[in-house]
Amino acid sequence: MTMITRRSLLALAGLGGAALTLPGAPAWATAAAAPARPRVIDLPPPTLRRPVGTVSLHLVDRARQDPFAPIPGPRELMVQLWYPALGTAGRARAPYTTPRVAAAIDTTLPLDPGTIAAVRPTARTGAPAAPGALPLLLMGHGRKGGRSNCTALAEELAAHGYLVAAIDHTYDATAVEFPDGRLVRSALLDDPADWDAADRKEITARVGDLRFVATELTENRTDAHSGLPTADPRRIGVLGHSMGGAAAAEAVRQDDRFAAGLDLNGGLFGSPVPELGLDRPFLLLTALPDHDTWQHWREHQNAWGRQLRMRDAGHLSFTDLPHTAAPGNLAGHIPADAYAALLGTITPTRATELTRAYTRGYFDHVLRGRPAPLLNSPSPRFPEIEFHWSPDR
Repeated sequence: MTMITRRSLLALAGLGGAALTLPGAPAWATAAAAPARPRVIDLPPPTLRRPVGTVSLHLVDRARQDPFAPIPGPRELMVQLWYPALGTAGRARAPYTTPRVAAAIDTTLPLDPGTIAAVRPTARTGAPAAPGALPLLLMGHGRKGGRSNCTALAEELAAHGYLVAAIDHTYDATAVEFPDGRLVRSALLDDPADWDAADRKEITARVGDLRFVATELTENRTDAHSGLPTADPRRIGVLGHSMGGAAAAEAVRQDDRFAAGLDLNGGLFGSPVPELGLDRPFLLLTALPDHDTWQHWREHQNAWGRQLRMRDAGHLSFTDLPHTAAPGNLAGHIPADAYAALLGTITPTRATELTRAYTRGYFDHVLRGRPAPLLNSPSPRFPEIEFHWSPDR
């Protein structure tokens, strides 16, 4: 079986790292920008026609110093919540992200200016939350990604009754804009001299963020959080794309509150999970044929586990970003091999459909105790999904 090297996966770890690191990349960074064209890029709406609300939170972890900040200070985060809403009357359609962050993502991928600002989600800002305690899903982005990257997935999960909390990992994300107007850009090196040390530092910070946000949403509900949806502390899952998937695995290893984890095409770097396995359910949904860290994890997994592969997918196929590729002229900005590695040949709509179906089925099974036929055997509805590893099937 073809094995993908550790370095080749890391080259695809963030939003568009391959465009920066693969050989033969054109000098797009210094080229004159094409004029922005007015357009709207609608994300696929949730499959369940239920209103979804969203709100942003600014959280400060005063018990932790930020390991990346140039001036010592507590760790600050921006967190986006998506949740089932009672209704959306009078509530504006949510922006995908702020204009300044959108411009930073356009440059990083790279896309024509104005592309990310044109993306239109379904959720409504500040819509009143449905009552009752909801299963909580903590979501992490890829290296140099951002909390909006998997909005279509988050909205789908929210429509089906989950509270989804996506975290901007400050100084890791491409750009984070705080309520006071500060814009904090990524401080991570594209190619660190010591990848192992960098991985450990980044995963440690991410896991700290996940644990802190879980505590804020389940234990430290103050007046500042009044009106927010309620998280059920007994039903918490963690998922992430790329490096966010690696952090999800380590968070499950460290924290017994996290009942299950899901990794969307992320190498299991920066932690001992490959050598120790996990004692709770974990699902790998991948585009790559295999990876050495996944192989080691399979050998040591101590609980329910699956590795499913989405054929014809690329590294970004699990995110919203394929929906922006054609409108934003991504193919005109990066080499063909980088484009193929990032997007594969699967259509954006189909990739989103598959990611939603298997993510929802998995968390419905492990957090709600519902049958999960999609996880038991290949489905004729989704022939693109192959069962790479399913020990107890």
